[in-house]
Amino acid sequence: MWAVLTIDNLPNRFGTHVMPNELLTIDPRQLDAVELFSHLPPTRCGELDRQYIGEVLDAGFGNWESADMIGRFESAYAKKFGVPYAISHNSGSGTMLACLLAAGVGPGDEVIVPTLTMAATAFVVIQCGAVPVFADSDPRTFNIDPADVARKITPHTRAIIPVHLFGLPAEMDPIMKLAGQSDLTVIEDSAQCFLATYQGKVAGTIGHAASFSFQGSKHMTSGGDGGMVITDNELFGGNIRKAAVQGYRTLGAAAGQSSIPRDQRQDWSFKRHDRLGYNFRMSALQAALGLAQLERLDHLVAARRYIASRYEDVILDTKCEWLIPPFTPAGRTHSFFTYSCLVDEDAVGVDWRTFRQTYITHGGDGLYGACSPVHLEPIFQTMEFFGLPERAPHHDPRYRGDVKGYSEMDCPNVESFRKRLCQFRTGMQTLEKVETEMDALRATIRHYS
Repeated sequence: MWAVLTIDNLPNRFGTHVMPNELLTIDPRQLDAVELFSHLPPTRCGELDRQYIGEVLDAGFGNWESADMIGRFESAYAKKFGVPYAISHNSGSGTMLACLLAAGVGPGDEVIVPTLTMAATAFVVIQCGAVPVFADSDPRTFNIDPADVARKITPHTRAIIPVHLFGLPAEMDPIMKLAGQSDLTVIEDSAQCFLATYQGKVAGTIGHAASFSFQGSKHMTSGGDGGMVITDNELFGGNIRKAAVQGYRTLGAAAGQSSIPRDQRQDWSFKRHDRLGYNFRMSALQAALGLAQLERLDHLVAARRYIASRYEDVILDTKCEWLIPPFTPAGRTHSFFTYSCLVDEDAVGVDWRTFRQTYITHGGDGLYGACSPVHLEPIFQTMEFFGLPERAPHHDPRYRGDVKGYSEMDCPNVESFRKRLCQFRTGMQTLEKVETEMDALRATIRHYS
């Protein structure tokens, strides 16, 4: 059986105060932009990436990763975030599913997630056979609202997944307090948030584990997909590793344990599996790219913060009152996966789609709206996760809770502001592309002046 993990045996030793790189502590407007962007290869792949990939290719491929690139990447990632364990995965979805399985989440359980997030945050709950309970968001920060989390905790709640949306850490102190009171596991979804801080603590080092995504749009990538879990608990980390690597009995949380040593696996008496697991392993080539990107992560995050400051300057310099800049509460820093504003449609006199098209006409590279609230996505309306709606986890006889479906106005804050949300890109790798976006925004604002 899975070890039952509770607050008692998941001690929260995370949250130590950190001394981040100076690049991330000063006003980004004070940065030397030319020097900063000289560290960013225009294609996102530079000499170091090629060097590490070459080491893997030179070592060749077999049943054991002889270049130890996965172990090197995991060790470096753990050191970067100041935690003992980092466990690589093939995606940021596999990371969260492995965490939930390691925490013992299954049929009969509820997991609280924000509705304003990528659907994978809720899909992994369904994939465990558990029931997602959707929480509303703070209309200023766009992050999960701890007050609504408190309202939605029931005797069936097993875990909470706060999402650090758009690069801003969620309000973690009240969430951790609620978790402690109800013996819940907290898994931070930090897919969009690298090296931002909350009360002096690095986002991802506050809950019991954190999930990071290396999908191609993120601050760093491992070649289009990939993910990492960090934790400070060896038992939890070992179970996460087993959930990600076929449930192999002898694997643990330590760096590089993504395969079974030859002397073990070749012995006919070796009993391999003591857990149910999936194959979420990261490849050595992914790890090579990830390690190179990690070594310039401070510059990658600093560049996004710089780009965000440029958007803000355009809004301020043009005295634009109908674009409402993102709000960063005191005690938090923002890593700006996107620069996310609200457009006041009444004040500007056009709707979101017209504003977006005008921005594109003036040379902008498009802008993203908010994802549809997950609880209103078609699959959560039909409940046909496994074919017939009655086969959904909500109707499993082991589930004694009240959530049998999802409706409009379950999360009224998100449903009210999400159609006005504008996500401007911050992932440009060259100053030329940055200037193109700033010129487009400036021209768009003047168009409506």
